[in-house]
Amino acid sequence: MAIIEHKYTIGLKDIDINCKISNKSILGFFEDIASFHSDKVGYGINDIERTHLSWVLLHWKLKVIDRPNYGEDVIVNTWSRNPFKFYSYRDFEMYGKDGKLKAIASSKWSLIDINKGLVKLDDNVISKYESENKSVFDEIEFSKLDKPSSFLNTINYTVPRHVIDINEHMHNLYYLDLAYEALPYDIYKNCIFNNVEIMYKKSAKLGDTLKCMCSLIDNDYFVTVKSFDEKNIHAIIKLG
Repeated sequence: MAIIEHKYTIGLKDIDINCKISNKSILGFFEDIASFHSDKVGYGINDIERTHLSWVLLHWKLKVIDRPNYGEDVIVNTWSRNPFKFYSYRDFEMYGKDGKLKAIASSKWSLIDINKGLVKLDDNVISKYESENKSVFDEIEFSKLDKPSSFLNTINYTVPRHVIDINEHMHNLYYLDLAYEALPYDIYKNCIFNNVEIMYKKSAKLGDTLKCMCSLIDNDYFVTVKSFDEKNIHAIIKLG
């Protein structure tokens, strides 16, 4: 059994205009504790030089039940689950100071060799994480998000230096920022999205110009992030 727990305090950078924790900060806490788990088992950031291995995020799914406020402490739990040949899942729970569940999420990851690309998850890697069978959602695996065919709004964005991560790609959390930028302003200002899903397709790099295209489908907003020539999809974000 390997369920990792950590306490976080919600700071100024973690809140929205209502002084409650933002979706980006929730995912940031989850990403942080996932990295902490990998650090503990020898496949973390500081181990890359030795192992040449790095985890790459493929998919997020988040559900917010109740948003804690600025200054509150929250407890985050995470565990690995359902490892397959070339990818594995990781789930999360966030609890408030009252002991009640505030948010859940699931994520999908692949392991890459930084010199060779995608690698198979062998028993040595899988055993270190001591995966659980527990899933926070009824669906064990993710379904693909379909590409919308019509769009309400489009913005362009050129990838700057400060969003680049250790893999020399635009860091995954900034795609959520792009989705909010692409929303019509009244929707961005007045809607609180408690269900978020992000499917990553192709990494964006420094200097790339992206098209962020917003759609409304069955009361959910979708933002498709494409290359400027629209030949490649970098990500699809669903906000509901």
